Amino acid sequence: MARKGGWRRRTVLLLVLVMVAGAIYTAVGFLQRSETLITERCTAAGAGGEDLATDQAANAALISAVAVRRGLPARAASIALATAMQESKLRNIGHGDQAGPDSRGLFQQRPSQGWGTEEQVMDPYHATNAFYDALVKVPGYESMPITQAAQRVQRSAYPGAYAQHEPMARAFASALTGFTPQGLDCSLRKSDAAGDPAEVRDRLAADFGVAAAASGRTVTVAAEGNRAWAVAQWAVANAKPLAIADVRVDGQAWSRSARNGWQAAEGTAGGQVTITLAEAPAG
Repeated sequence: MARKGGWRRRTVLLLVLVMVAGAIYTAVGFLQRSETLITERCTAAGAGGEDLATDQAANAALISAVAVRRGLPARAASIALATAMQESKLRNIGHGDQAGPDSRGLFQQRPSQGWGTEEQVMDPYHATNAFYDALVKVPGYESMPITQAAQRVQRSAYPGAYAQHEPMARAFASALTGFTPQGLDCSLRKSDAAGDPAEVRDRLAADFGVAAAASGRTVTVAAEGNRAWAVAQWAVANAKPLAIADVRVDGQAWSRSARNGWQAAEGTAGGQVTITLAEAPAG
């Protein structure tokens, strides 16, 4: 009888363990699928673990796109991104600090020092172009350490602080200027609104100076090589604010819902970037 009772206890224990394991498996699967548990971030290959929030990534994309539009090297974008991260955390802030109480915007430019009016330095396009206007006047900036080049433009009280952002700046600049294909990925929840093709076209024109075509929920841009990847990864970086669902270029696709980075995609047309916008949520 003792042996029979022991066998029963072991059987019950085994069943309990199987049930617990099944419950854990089900719970883990649910958590992995749960939208609320997704941390929305953007990553770049080689960034040294320094990810960007979605609003930071969108600003990084704008800064990099302006460099591409102006025909500047990726190094210029690296310097600009490191500077903006140190000065404002890559956010368009409307306040300064004790050292510069009238500092404003992405680069904390001071109207009192000739960077423009307060309204102008709060305009990301004006601020970015003003930064590059000053940078290109620095002889040999392309070969300077990022800290030195940034300091020649900003004249900061803490010039060494720019160096800490160099890995992030180089990685995001390389991806967003198209020199690192498949170098940028963003982890996002489902869009809570439908994307607007006209808004995407306007933003592409403002950032890159390119004309895009729209058909239904799809926007296409004629581009090849580095420029195509610059536009494609700009779209990924802006997927959150512009409600972008899918991006395709050069035989590769990024999908907001797949959450597995860039993947090979058959039937992707060459010589163009295809951006598909999210539909309105059901219900």
